[in-house]
Amino acid sequence: MSSTPQNSFRAWLDSRFGFTGFHFAALLVCFSVLRLVLLFGFGPPAPIGESLEVFPAGLHIDITVALFMTLPLVFWFALLPHRLFRFLPHRLLFLLVYFVAWAVEVFLLIGEYYFFEEFKSRYNTVAIDYLLYPHEVFINIWDTYPVPLIIAVCSLVAAGIVFVSQKVTRRMWETPVSATGRALHLGGALTLAAGLWLSVRVSETRLSKERVINEIADNGMASLITAAWSRNLDYAAFFPTLPRTEAFRRARRLLAEPGADFEGPPDSLRRRIAGSPANPRLNVVILLEESLGSEFWGSLGRKGTTLTPELDKLSEEGLFFTNLYADGNRTVRGFEGVLSSFPPLPGDSIVKRDRSENVETIARVLKRDGYETVFLYGGRGIFDGMRSYAVNNGYDRFIEQKDFPNPTFATIWGVCNEDLYRRTIEECRALSKSGKPFLATVLSVSNHKPFTYPAGRIPEDPNARKREHAVKYTDWALGGFLKTARNESFYQSTIFVVIADHGARVYGSQSIPIHSYEIPFLVLGPAAAKKPARLPQLGCQLDVAPTILGLIGRPYDTLFFGHDLLMNPPPQGRVLINHNRDIGLMRDDRMVVLSLNKKAEFYGGNPKITEMARADKPDDSDLELEKDAIAMYQVADELYMQRKYRVQERVQAR
Repeated sequence: MSSTPQNSFRAWLDSRFGFTGFHFAALLVCFSVLRLVLLFGFGPPAPIGESLEVFPAGLHIDITVALFMTLPLVFWFALLPHRLFRFLPHRLLFLLVYFVAWAVEVFLLIGEYYFFEEFKSRYNTVAIDYLLYPHEVFINIWDTYPVPLIIAVCSLVAAGIVFVSQKVTRRMWETPVSATGRALHLGGALTLAAGLWLSVRVSETRLSKERVINEIADNGMASLITAAWSRNLDYAAFFPTLPRTEAFRRARRLLAEPGADFEGPPDSLRRRIAGSPANPRLNVVILLEESLGSEFWGSLGRKGTTLTPELDKLSEEGLFFTNLYADGNRTVRGFEGVLSSFPPLPGDSIVKRDRSENVETIARVLKRDGYETVFLYGGRGIFDGMRSYAVNNGYDRFIEQKDFPNPTFATIWGVCNEDLYRRTIEECRALSKSGKPFLATVLSVSNHKPFTYPAGRIPEDPNARKREHAVKYTDWALGGFLKTARNESFYQSTIFVVIADHGARVYGSQSIPIHSYEIPFLVLGPAAAKKPARLPQLGCQLDVAPTILGLIGRPYDTLFFGHDLLMNPPPQGRVLINHNRDIGLMRDDRMVVLSLNKKAEFYGGNPKITEMARADKPDDSDLELEKDAIAMYQVADELYMQRKYRVQERVQAR
């Protein structure tokens, strides 16, 4: 009598491949539970139907990821003959490895929850960057989160899964599987995996106009793999392009401005910026502030008590740009935007890429004009390749954490802001005495998890480890630095610039949540801010270097993609911006977002007033904006990839 389907399934479940089926199902359950937790914990207001759609929308990619995570088991079980499979030492070693594997997987799932809490995103490029620097990241995790408790929970859950697996597939060790059966299971799994791999699309979880809903629908492991795969992607293969001649023509038109004369052929962006050689070579101090978004500043409309009382007062003394945006949400994006005036290409920032040994920076511009240059960073210069980028592109010296022998206070990210600013005063004083003009760029670290700082500086307890308190400490330290600088001999001839590297956190429904990218840009010092002013013109970090050079007022050669925001009349403002693998351009309250697979989305509205809304039917102005965005990013990618984003020094006539 033939066996019933129920008996056949029981027999299969009792075999080693029934165990792989259990493993596959357990992964799907875990992915679904995490998605449910994220939906209830972080899901934005949305129609109930759209919220529930995250489960079927994410199921396809969950199945694909779960199958690929099951393949190692299938391979192993297909290779082992029954006598080795049932061998007691193999059984014990296998269960131990399986327990550890599940403990790691549960840890990653819990970690994904905390990652989502911070970034409102599945694992992305930030997670990839953090994995490359375990010294800072893992100690920071240990200091910030209840790691022992999490490890205990992971161990308990893993032990429970191993226990249940042995109950469900209780006869797997005694049930032989023929070589033919093992080969069929392996072939079937590989065929199914190949079919699923070919059927997966990057855009399939983009079911909503609400970005966070789409992130919840995604799968963390798939998102992480996509981020790793696209670090050095071929721009033209994944993003829309224009004919090369049209792209350069548009880019040159967008960069044209009074006093800028293009030099060279039509496929060059090199320009000579007019100025007076008689103008003094003013010193420049750029204070690049970690995560100091506009949301903390009372002078930029923070609701409730301001967290920046010192900077609010200083903003009434200087040139205060109130409509500026970061180009990305990582420090390296602030690096390339502020220092190189370079668009934030998809993939990695050029700070971390392999063709950045000779690119244009404000340090290069000023060195050509006889300046001394120094970069001061509270952390380790190896992090994100910042030291390499600086010293290869115009900075004479790079001072980092190891150069602070007796810091007042330090976290895993580096020395506290007051130590950094004290050293900055010393360096500026010494440079001033040398008789040469100087550029000092200073990158802080205190406004970063675990948000601790020296006690007694502000009323708030540093042991509370709150971002708001770290911001207040940052404000206190900056205020103290600028008060000290007023008494230095170099103060009268120095331009001081306060600019954030990026905002504090990402929030918003758009593919690029631009409102969370708003940052302050403050210029101080009698040499530049002769008359205080609040300046509302739209801009981004690409405009910082051209604006500083415009304040100095001396002629220079440039390839920069930004504008001098102080031109009269002000230039038409624009924002070039990046989020994960999306890139965008905003102008005139309209934004276009270019995505992988050559997709484009359009948004409208003033992000300072309202959430920008998706435009389903772009008009002619939207399509023109799209072409301008394509041109800027396409030209930037070509110049970088061909190592042409640099100004060749002029040969002086004898």
